[in-house]
Amino acid sequence: MKLSHFNFKLPDELLAEDPCENRDESRLMVLDRKNQTIEHKQFKDIINYFDEDDVMILNDTKVFPARLFGNKEKTGARIEVFLLRELNEEQRLWDVLVDPARKIRIGNKLYFGDDDTLVAEVIDNTTSRGRTLRFLYDGSYTEFRNKLKILGETPLPKYIKREVKPEDEERYQTIYAKHEGAVAAPTAGLHFSKHLLKRLEIKGVKFADVTLHVGLGTFNPVEVEDLSKHKMDSEEVIIEEKAVNTINTGIKEKRRVCAVGTTSMRAIESSVSSHGTLNEFDGWTNKFIFPPYDFSIANCMITNFHTPKSTLLMMVSAFAGHDFIKRAYEEAVKEEYKFYSYGDAMLII
Repeated sequence: MKLSHFNFKLPDELLAEDPCENRDESRLMVLDRKNQTIEHKQFKDIINYFDEDDVMILNDTKVFPARLFGNKEKTGARIEVFLLRELNEEQRLWDVLVDPARKIRIGNKLYFGDDDTLVAEVIDNTTSRGRTLRFLYDGSYTEFRNKLKILGETPLPKYIKREVKPEDEERYQTIYAKHEGAVAAPTAGLHFSKHLLKRLEIKGVKFADVTLHVGLGTFNPVEVEDLSKHKMDSEEVIIEEKAVNTINTGIKEKRRVCAVGTTSMRAIESSVSSHGTLNEFDGWTNKFIFPPYDFSIANCMITNFHTPKSTLLMMVSAFAGHDFIKRAYEEAVKEEYKFYSYGDAMLII
């Protein structure tokens, strides 16, 4: 399939700027692949589609406040710095994106906070907007990381034009987030409330935690018509024995095994054994899933509504079938479902 197959007109007013007041009361579109039917529900109705010993795979990554604002030495120009990944703990080296990039060259220094106790020196150019920074801070590594947290801001997606609100810090995070390292939330999980998780647990649904630290590469636009030529950025994945055992038992017993979000799906599909079961994993993945693709682990998926030409839409199309997803998205636009991070959800069974 080509890039142009994944283009559609998305009205601006359908991009969700704010979350639903209650996590589990966003809208839910249910796609039945076998019968090719579409139902309209609320997210909390998801419990009706799962039985005892079915498995839900959750990405327990935690978003850190990755967006900083600093001032360039001499000129005082305000520069946005988006932390992508830590390269070296000892030397405090980070891969970042800067904006406006044209003003930031190797050797420049940036000052952060009112007291300028945190300084960063640009030591390399990586891409048009990418830089490598060495942070200078007179304190321990723990104190340095705390300083980044204090100065950092919740990294809401760029399409959200409003200012960050205090409640975003809690709301742009899944309630089961554990391991810090993501620069964007695994958004399908944002719909789960504590109450809904407890109800699922009481019903006997099993949970398996995997970790994929979401990077911005997930959201990079695809710019080549031939999808096989698109290169995904690498993201760190950790899948431990406990999750492997829970998931493989679900596969063996022919239960519903549901990947909550494209990031969970990407993680598990990056570590499949020759027998079609899940292996433990601790490393990096640059796996890009687009049609046609045979999925090995999950037979069910929860996801948000994604933007045109995105790698996320391509994965969902591979899972549900391109024509079915096209029809579902046409209905979503007509019914005014909300798209993207704070948007509504889809269950594919």
